[in-house]
Amino acid sequence: MPDLLLILIVILVLVVLWRGPKTLPKLGEALGRGVKEAKTEATKAQAEIQARASDDSTPTDANGDRPT
Repeated sequence: MPDLLLILIVILVLVVLWRGPKTLPKLGEALGRGVKEAKTEATKAQAEIQARASDDSTPTDANGDRPT
């Protein structure tokens, strides 16, 4: 675990040196937006999977029709 922290610190220092300290907040904001969007899409996908699973659990007759 300490190795991972050291790697992250080195990457952060390299990014600051490469992009400059003024652009770092913009990069963080873009990264945050991307993570938020990914979480939203994952939640939507999970809800859709659960909805389809509950639809599939409805009993059907021999013809594949659902009873009314």
